[in-house]
Amino acid sequence: MDLSSQSLSLDLPWQEIAVAIICALLAYIILISTILREDVEAPIDYTVPTPEQCKPGWKGKVLDEPSIKIPGSSAIQCYNPANGQLLGQVNPATPDGIDRAVAKAAQAQREWAKTTFGQRRKVLRTMLKHILDNQETIATVACLDSGKTKVDAMLGEILVTLEKLQWTIKHGEKALRPERRPTNFLLMYKHNEVRWEPLGVLAACVSWNYPFHNALSPIISTLFTGSALLLKSSEQTAFSASYFVSIARHALSACNHSPNLVQSLVCWPQTANHLTSHPGIAHITFIGSRPVAHTVCASAAKALTPVCVELGGKDPAVILDDLSVHELEHRVLPILMKGIFISSGQNCIGIERVIATPSAYTHLSHLLLSRIRTLRIGCPLQESSIDIGACISSTRFPHLESLIRSAVAEGAELLYGGTQYTHPNYPQGHYFTPTLLTNISPTMQIAQEELFAPICLLFRASDTAHAIELANSTSYALGASVFSHHAPSINRCVSEIRCGMISVNDFGSFYATGMPFGGSPAAFTPSLNNSNSKGGGGSGYGRFGGAEGLRTISNLKSISRDAGWAEKLNLGTRIPPLLDYGTGTQPGKVNFLEGM
Repeated sequence: MDLSSQSLSLDLPWQEIAVAIICALLAYIILISTILREDVEAPIDYTVPTPEQCKPGWKGKVLDEPSIKIPGSSAIQCYNPANGQLLGQVNPATPDGIDRAVAKAAQAQREWAKTTFGQRRKVLRTMLKHILDNQETIATVACLDSGKTKVDAMLGEILVTLEKLQWTIKHGEKALRPERRPTNFLLMYKHNEVRWEPLGVLAACVSWNYPFHNALSPIISTLFTGSALLLKSSEQTAFSASYFVSIARHALSACNHSPNLVQSLVCWPQTANHLTSHPGIAHITFIGSRPVAHTVCASAAKALTPVCVELGGKDPAVILDDLSVHELEHRVLPILMKGIFISSGQNCIGIERVIATPSAYTHLSHLLLSRIRTLRIGCPLQESSIDIGACISSTRFPHLESLIRSAVAEGAELLYGGTQYTHPNYPQGHYFTPTLLTNISPTMQIAQEELFAPICLLFRASDTAHAIELANSTSYALGASVFSHHAPSINRCVSEIRCGMISVNDFGSFYATGMPFGGSPAAFTPSLNNSNSKGGGGSGYGRFGGAEGLRTISNLKSISRDAGWAEKLNLGTRIPPLLDYGTGTQPGKVNFLEGM
């Protein structure tokens, strides 16, 4: 018998056992580490006082002429746009108040910048649990202040906020972890990396259409990067701002951190310039309209403060002919309806233009009409059988009606709606009738302006190339959708439609999956000879959301040092004697460098 073979056969089981033991120990260590980390980062229960307006039996005075302005007063009047019910008054911030808020945030941020990612995750986990436990109250406050339905509040406010919290908890540290960068032959002994460090005190000026999510989203990102935030909410939703921000402030306090890291303010436009030009602000995120963006960016330029600008959209949904009638009716139509009418059409990435090739156009004109006719309008917290709530204000209704009349005069067909709706039970509410216009041309003014209303525009495209041309026929370039099963056509649309985000066979899916959010600033190309376009500018620049969003609001630091192996060998940069100051001649030095 071969003794060496016998020995080998006897050793094999012990080798397998040893490997199994090592694997088991590693698994045990990983399990224990995970349990300990989760325990250290476990959420803490806390409470936030419920606003009186959300409690059963509360009834506010119904204003005769609802408005956020009060004659003879600087206070902001808050009311429910669905029924005109007075919610209260808010005193606007002053320049001195802004200065104090910046100072408080700066002082708190100095300590917060030293926290670990684990400590920051703990705050986010605490916030997440509170939101899950208090969904009903949060949704009610959002409905009271914006007039949207409970369903729209759950989808567009709470669900996306929870997803952003989950994404940041799971992936935020990876996005901000130091990243190794390559070196070169001449400096082969260097170790290069980039770091994303806390930036300081940031500001976010957010819009009114999603008062809860627009408040919490920049708070989540800012806190995780180690910075502090001044949140300026819209005066249109001043009532809910303090409550929503208090959710974050109370979470910080519960985790033994300063609530001053998050400052909330609401002010009139003439005071906002003091914030956007403040030298104590390191970065500004602006969500709003293009005219206001010009003012914000000009103001920020005084202090050379960088701005991430998220402007409006005129988002197209391209539907191609390879889809069956059954697919159009049972899959595409419900998605289009949600994309067009969620939050009464007041959604920057809402679908404002439906562009369909011939067969799909014919079917969709009938399908959309039959569905839009059935939409029920009403006050979200007073009626349960409704589909659409109120708009934030009736100020733009006359202009919308004028755009519709002008489009009809130019050849569009008004199949339904087109006017302001006076609710029989809530005449002070701000309602606009769900509207369907077909046979739209890109030369019409209504095809170029962001409507921000429950209005559907249906365009007919001759083929895929024409659909893409129509999609690119406005100066906006935020989001888009394409519906088809034909891979080459899908890929062509994805590549050629000018936008910052696109969903395939869906609407807005990029927003619920932790993707970077923002539009394209590419200049508008007037390929369709459109005289009504307002020119280029796109839908802003910069990104929030995802890894790119976290890095945008961090200080990017490049670090180059001698690698560990080089230090051990005492290698490092040495200036050659020929190149040292005070020696040699210029020609000799130049010849040496040319040789290098």
